[in-house]
Parts: sequence; C-alpha cells; structure tokens
Amino acid sequence: MAYPEDLRQMVDDHLETVHFSHGAGPDGADTTGLDEAMRYSLLAGGKRIRPVLCLATARAIGQEPGEYIEAASALEMVHTYSLVHDDLPAMDDDDLRRGQPTSHVKFGEAVAILAGDGLFAEAIGALAAVQAPPERIVEAVGLLSAATGVEGMVGGQYIDVSAQALDAEGLRHLHSLKTGRLIKASVEVALALGGVENTRREPFHRFATSIGLLFQIVDDILDVTGSDEELGKPHGSDERHGKVTYVSLYGLEQARSLAAESHEKALAALAGAGGETEDLKRIADYIYSREQ
Repeated sequence: MAYPEDLRQMVDDHLETVHFSHGAGPDGADTTGLDEAMRYSLLAGGKRIRPVLCLATARAIGQEPGEYIEAASALEMVHTYSLVHDDLPAMDDDDLRRGQPTSHVKFGEAVAILAGDGLFAEAIGALAAVQAPPERIVEAVGLLSAATGVEGMVGGQYIDVSAQALDAEGLRHLHSLKTGRLIKASVEVALALGGVENTRREPFHRFATSIGLLFQIVDDILDVTGSDEELGKPHGSDERHGKVTYVSLYGLEQARSLAAESHEKALAALAGAGGETEDLKRIADYIYSREQ
C-alpha cells in the first residue's frame, strides 16, 4: 500500500518556504549563516513521518490537513533538531545523515549546536501561531514540550549516552522516550488542536504507541541488515557504539517477530478509532515494510 505522498509533498512544499533569518540588521550583524545551517538539515529530505502522521491524524478526525501544516512543520523542526544534536561528536559522532554530511561536519560544532537550538525554538513559535482556540494551542505546545524534554527525547538520549545496562524493559523504556514520544506527540498534537474528546483519543494513543515501538525495532533491524546507501548513514553504528538494541537483545528473527506484533497491534488500534484512518494505516504499513 502506497505511502501518503500527497501529505509528504505538502510538508516539503511548506518547509521550502520557511526561513528563520531576515538578514543583516542596522548594525550589520547577520544571522543568514545560521538560517542556512538550520535549513540545510531541515530540507535534507526523508519520508517526513512525524509531520505526515500529524496531517493524517487531522484527516482521520475530519479536519483539513492543510490547516495543520504549521503544527506538522513544528514537529519536523523538533525531529530535525534532535538529529542535529544526536549526530554531534559528544553524542553519536556520526558524519553522515540522509546521505549527506551531518551539520557539524559541514558547519562546525558550534553552529550545529545553535542550529539545533534554533530549530526547537522556532518549532514552539510555529505551533503557537496555529489558528485554533487558545486552550487547544496551549495543550498542543505542552504535548510537544513534554515529548522533547526529560520525560521524552532528551531523557531518552541521556539514558542512551550514559551507557546504562539495560534489560528488555529498560530498552523499551529508553526508546519509548527517545523515539516513541515524538511519534506519539505527532498524533496527539493533531487530536489536541482538533478538540477531540478524551474518550475518542484512546485508540489513536494505542496506535501511536505501537508504531513508535515498531519504528525503533525496524530501525535496529536495518542497522544490521541495511546498506549505507539504503540508510543514508553508516550501518552497524549501534554495534560500534556498544548499544543494546532489539537485535542484540533478542536476535534478528525474534526482533522481526516483535516488529510484526507491533504492526498488528497498530492496525488493531486503528480499527477501533473510527474516521478516515486509511492514511494512518499506510504509514504503519510503510514503517513495517522498510525491513521486509
């Protein structure tokens, strides 16, 4: 089943119009170089899974996806910020991302750090500017902030870099923070902005939790089985860094079984969600099919 390319294209088209700097000020100080670094990573391509999830959720609850494009772009900015910082020498020390030199390789570490900082700040601004009732925007901003902070991506990355010994439950918790929280927030932000009642949100929450886990399991599998060209970055980096993964913990075949189980749970959750959920199903199918 085809990935919802119309939504991905909508995201790409919007991001192309986004600039963060107005050029030199009256005193001659100029931030266009930082704008270039931020856009370099933001426009590097990819399937835009997080913003597409946001737009697909909007469609599922009967809203026009185009009205959620600012929220979707905010999610992609946060995701890009996390990649820029994860690639730094102090973190994962990766030189290649999406088939091109990472931000710190191209612009230097200082500019890469600032580019990541800037992307996160601009993301909050983009989400706050969405045309929706104030209480819905406040909830959406809170969801994105929580997904990014200590009980989200940042906390997950801390567990990852602090080289803690992890068992199966610890590994699941790590990735529920580092990977799963922003994926889940991509669905939750759309539900919040749409004013969806809590009782109707539960199937979407279960779907988002399942595909967050699915995404990470498949990522771990591809780190072993994929090529540099397919991944857009060096394969085998998890093993080189001595990281515990679903493959190292369970073995390749069991990891594939866990991926299949997560995929099934995601589709079962969607079956109870109601609305126009076909695009969400396509995203789940795409994530699962990456390792097939």
